Amino acid sequence: MNGHETFEELAAVYAVGALDGDDLARFETHLAEGCDRCTTMLRDTREALTRVALADTPAVPPSGVKAALLARAAADESRPVRRRRDRASWVPWAAATGAVAAIAALITGGVVAAKYEARLGQMAREIAAARVRLQREEAALREQSAVYRGAVELLRDPATRVVELRGAGPSPEAAGRMIWNDASGGQLFVANLPAAPTGKAYELWTLGGPAPRPAGVFQVDASGRATHRVEARGPAAKFAVTLEPEAGVQAPTGPIVLASR
Repeated sequence: MNGHETFEELAAVYAVGALDGDDLARFETHLAEGCDRCTTMLRDTREALTRVALADTPAVPPSGVKAALLARAAADESRPVRRRRDRASWVPWAAATGAVAAIAALITGGVVAAKYEARLGQMAREIAAARVRLQREEAALREQSAVYRGAVELLRDPATRVVELRGAGPSPEAAGRMIWNDASGGQLFVANLPAAPTGKAYELWTLGGPAPRPAGVFQVDASGRATHRVEARGPAAKFAVTLEPEAGVQAPTGPIVLASR
């Protein structure tokens, strides 16, 4: 038992007014030094005493209490000068022991219940977080599955073309592939593109007329990948991707980061 556990035991006895002698002086000195743990336990013990006093069923001290009382009495007998006063103080101490035992049981039960309640709350939060995470992953899988199904449908048409896009300008390591059908539109897949700066986005352009035609904006994920569905807007021979304001523009203004050859 460490030194502070001894003070916690003294706090329970002090609360019922059964502490005296050196123990009383030592505990009050310790209390005056500002020990928050003992102050809290003293308050909890006094509150528990009130509940015990109002209870219909008397508290029964545990079996170890008798041995502790006999040991204390034996120690008192070894000090003849203080025998009369200590014997007198022994009586209220013994009378308070049952209440102290009940208080200890109440406090211990409350601590255990609080720990279990906290753990159950933590488990509930963890389960809720896992459920949200699984829902997000499931939604992402469904979306990805829909993208690949659309690409497969496009590839079933003999008129569908697969156009390679290569990195350019500030993103030479980027790569892309457009699965394109003039009548059905297309699906763009890109990789190795850095995240667009704040307020910016990547914009796809179809090339095949007198001027580039905007085909929507997109962002890449943390790994630099993205997919982008394009609705049919007439024939297109080539494609390019530029870095533009995130709302998109009607004519290219930013650097080209991907382009077909």
